[in-house]
Amino acid sequence: MTLSPPGKKILLHVCCAPCSGAIIEEMAREDIRPVVFWSNSNIYTPEENRKRLEVLLPYAAEFGVSVVEDAYDHSQWLDFIREQLGNNDPAKYPERGDRCLMCFRFRLLRAARYAAAGGFDCLTTSLASSRWKSLEQVDEAGRWACGAVEGVAWWDKNWRKGGLQPRRSEIIKERNFYNQSFCGCEFSLGYVKKEK
Repeated sequence: MTLSPPGKKILLHVCCAPCSGAIIEEMAREDIRPVVFWSNSNIYTPEENRKRLEVLLPYAAEFGVSVVEDAYDHSQWLDFIREQLGNNDPAKYPERGDRCLMCFRFRLLRAARYAAAGGFDCLTTSLASSRWKSLEQVDEAGRWACGAVEGVAWWDKNWRKGGLQPRRSEIIKERNFYNQSFCGCEFSLGYVKKEK
């Protein structure tokens, strides 16, 4: 696989180590060193957020990739989601529904703003590696976020292709990554319980 980012200075928004492992490895293989942006205020409980981040930090360091940690503010995330949903109850929306799109918008807008302020010209996300996520929603949110700032191109890479999906699973097993059983928010936690 040959990666062709639409910029030279790449900010990689990362949702967790399992979703980003193969992406970071592949970028390093092609001598691309992004800066990882950890912005996941959607994650329910600060402890869960910290647990996921602590799995990522040593892995990224092995590849010489630095990690920038955004402020964790779950209540601000909830306010944004509710406002975007017309003040409707987020719990009433299914997984891959409008609630998820608004969640992606919140996180990717924060990433796009950081990218613009930091001189990055390209933004992508590990959200596009999870089979549980809608690629269309991730792409829509990324385009929306980059459209709100100047000078940052959205890299709409499908990180499931080119052997990265099976490699993702291999890395999780090889590294014994903590592989969470829910996306992150309390609403996805409820969804997981219903599915069992």
